[in-house]
Amino acid sequence: MRIKQLNNETMENLQVQLLKRSPGQYETYEEQVHNILKEVQTSGDRAVFAFTKKFDGADINADNFLVTEAEIDVAYGQVDQDYLAIIRKAKENIYTYHMKQKQNSWFDTKPDGSILGQKITALQRVGVYVPGGKAAYPSSVLMNIIPAKIAGVDEIIMVTPPDQNGVVSANTLVAAKEAGADLIYKVGGAQAIGALAYGTAGIPKVDKIIGPGNIYVALAKKAVYGHVSIDSIAGPSEILILADEGAHPRYIAADLLSQAEHDELASAILITTSQTLALAVSAEVDALLRVLPRRDIMQKSLDHYGYILVADSMEDAVQAANEIASEHLEIMTQNPFEIMTKIRNAGAIFIGAYSCEPLGDYFAGPNHVLPTNGTAKFFSPLSVDDFIKKSSIIAYSKEALQAVHKDVEKFAHAEGLTAHENAIKVRFE
Repeated sequence: MRIKQLNNETMENLQVQLLKRSPGQYETYEEQVHNILKEVQTSGDRAVFAFTKKFDGADINADNFLVTEAEIDVAYGQVDQDYLAIIRKAKENIYTYHMKQKQNSWFDTKPDGSILGQKITALQRVGVYVPGGKAAYPSSVLMNIIPAKIAGVDEIIMVTPPDQNGVVSANTLVAAKEAGADLIYKVGGAQAIGALAYGTAGIPKVDKIIGPGNIYVALAKKAVYGHVSIDSIAGPSEILILADEGAHPRYIAADLLSQAEHDELASAILITTSQTLALAVSAEVDALLRVLPRRDIMQKSLDHYGYILVADSMEDAVQAANEIASEHLEIMTQNPFEIMTKIRNAGAIFIGAYSCEPLGDYFAGPNHVLPTNGTAKFFSPLSVDDFIKKSSIIAYSKEALQAVHKDVEKFAHAEGLTAHENAIKVRFE
């Protein structure tokens, strides 16, 4: 891996390179996505079936695009039972963690007869996009559906692309059933996002669309925002590791590559205060690349978006980490909890040598749907909060309003809103 001294110039160049990976930079795909969405909006299921045939090679129609209970039963028979047990363990961890996020309505009653509060209401219907086709991601199924179930969403509709035979991965179907999906459709790509956003004869319109996908899915979610809510526009995966001279170079190399293998646009960065560690990690990366199967993808990722930055101090390293605002941040230092308190911007923070990133991807419990491309500066991981909405509650008695009505009238008068002022006055004429 390339090793550079951390300074203002390298940081500026790095951030420019990372921003090139943003879905917002791929205008060349937007026209095609727009055309797909327009066709789905006007032609409904007919367009969905046609695009599924075109892009996935599958013959899907009104009779077979909804996954049946019989298909799910077959999937359970195909899944390795040990793997099913692991899915259930991960499910329990994810459930336990997200239950702590659940919010309740609250009301505050005062002696003057006024009641103020906040009413929590779950979204009625949510669409969950799960990547499919050549790969299966049961972990994403669990991470997206379980918080929605905990929030109390009435109906969860999952869409995922089938293979050329119109079949969805058994692992994906089993994970969906375990997590609590209500309906599963064999549809992927921008056409699936359009169907969820606009509704078709076969697929109900949802209130919110969540879940990762390729560039077409990302741009489609961006385009339909406003018709429905979305979680975020996910970019390529990222990892940033903060380490000092005491860190284990092989652990760091392995963790960097765990993200570089996602795709050629993935980013893997180490920031360290030790030139010796930087050289050792680079050597370990080279050694692991020779034996890991997805070496071609990892090599291209590292060539374009992989860096080892050597900082003069840990304070400089932390400052750089906060500027990059990585999706995943690992801290491998002698005092990782102290460093953690100085981190402002990160999707998920992994503390210590044995808290490696894949633990968060699959099993620990916190959500692995995280902000990317620097959006950790203002976005949070997917949570139960993403599936609720809040209504303010205001209830005043006549006596409570009488005590403040002159103040409210003057406020409205000062803003020139005489009808507002009058709405208070008429109650005390």
